[in-house]
Amino acid sequence: MCGMTDNQRVVVTGTGVVSSVGNDVASFWDALLAGRSGLGPVTSFDASPMKTRIAGEIKDFDITKYMPPKEARRLDPFCHYAIAAADEALAQAGLKPAEMTDTDRAGVMVGSGIGGIRTLEEQARTMVGRGPSRSSPLMVPMMIIDMAAGALSIRYGFTGPNMGMVTACASGSHAIGEAYWVIRRGDADVMLTGGAEACISMLGMTGFCAMKAMSERNDDPVHASRPFDRDRDGFVMAEGAGILVLESLAHAKARGANILAEIIGYGASGDAYHITAPDPDGAGAARAMSCAIRRAGISPDMVDYVNAHGTSTPLNDKLETMAFKAVFGEHARKMAISSTKSMTGHALGAAGGMESVVCIQSIRTGLIAPTINLDNPDPECDLDYTPHKPKERPVRIALNTNLGFGGHNVAVIFKSWDGR
Repeated sequence: MCGMTDNQRVVVTGTGVVSSVGNDVASFWDALLAGRSGLGPVTSFDASPMKTRIAGEIKDFDITKYMPPKEARRLDPFCHYAIAAADEALAQAGLKPAEMTDTDRAGVMVGSGIGGIRTLEEQARTMVGRGPSRSSPLMVPMMIIDMAAGALSIRYGFTGPNMGMVTACASGSHAIGEAYWVIRRGDADVMLTGGAEACISMLGMTGFCAMKAMSERNDDPVHASRPFDRDRDGFVMAEGAGILVLESLAHAKARGANILAEIIGYGASGDAYHITAPDPDGAGAARAMSCAIRRAGISPDMVDYVNAHGTSTPLNDKLETMAFKAVFGEHARKMAISSTKSMTGHALGAAGGMESVVCIQSIRTGLIAPTINLDNPDPECDLDYTPHKPKERPVRIALNTNLGFGGHNVAVIFKSWDGR
């Protein structure tokens, strides 16, 4: 990747979000700056038998605002979230698919870590309880992970490159990075990209509980996600979507689009270490960030803000700190870093989409969203993780990083748009 040649510049012209703290970008960003948590007791099913009974559920969401009920029933909720976020992103970008004449130059790449797990769980129950003949013919298309990209392509008539990305919790950012390359190499002018997840189900939570990966602060969900804190005890599962509209600079300029930011770098790497545990010295994460920085043609000390993966697990937060020090050297202590998972929870494959929106909002507003619940910083996590309150700081260049089971590491770099 780092040696490829290209000449198409890629810009962001639209963003959309569905999250535990808000179902559009404005409410999402307001909640993050206010340090407001979206975490609470699970309400969508009876979680009482589980060791973890808290999550970042989506609230007050009605898919029938976006499509007829019959059509909605043919899609899993992770596709619902992707559709809502994509509608918002396209509206902000000022792109009206029905009026686009060159739809083979518009594509979709959306990631998800688990996809239609709610559908899978429901259909497994039906099969066991009522027999195979009662299974839905829609089970497979509803559960497969690529269906978020497929549903968006069908909805908007985008006939360009159409793919789903699956790299666990790195899926959303990998989708953005690969969509960036689709445009850079000239295969599309417009890409809808990001991540979507609807993972809060009995099966989904049971699996992570069995791994002992999630926080058990059931009596205090608001303070359960505490990245980089000495007393962290695991992540809090969440769901939602974060979608971006990417365009070639030439395409965006030709139609007079309002450019929100430019993507200037993307790096990916593998740990080749363990199926769930990260590389213990953070070398894989460091390689992804270093590659993105090299591709961007910048020096590490030019990065103003990093939205960390920051899951609130003992292993991730320690190794991620090590990776930041390895990549940025002394600058690691000067740049702003935060983990917005402290408020949203960890939306798995959707995290990269949501957190890329955070980076873009930081660039546009000059504000760093905080890491809440960072009451007792871990001595091994000794960088500026923006505890408790937002910080005013000019942000010209922001980096988003995500890591996933299987040793997947990714970094995407965004730069302010200066009109040149």
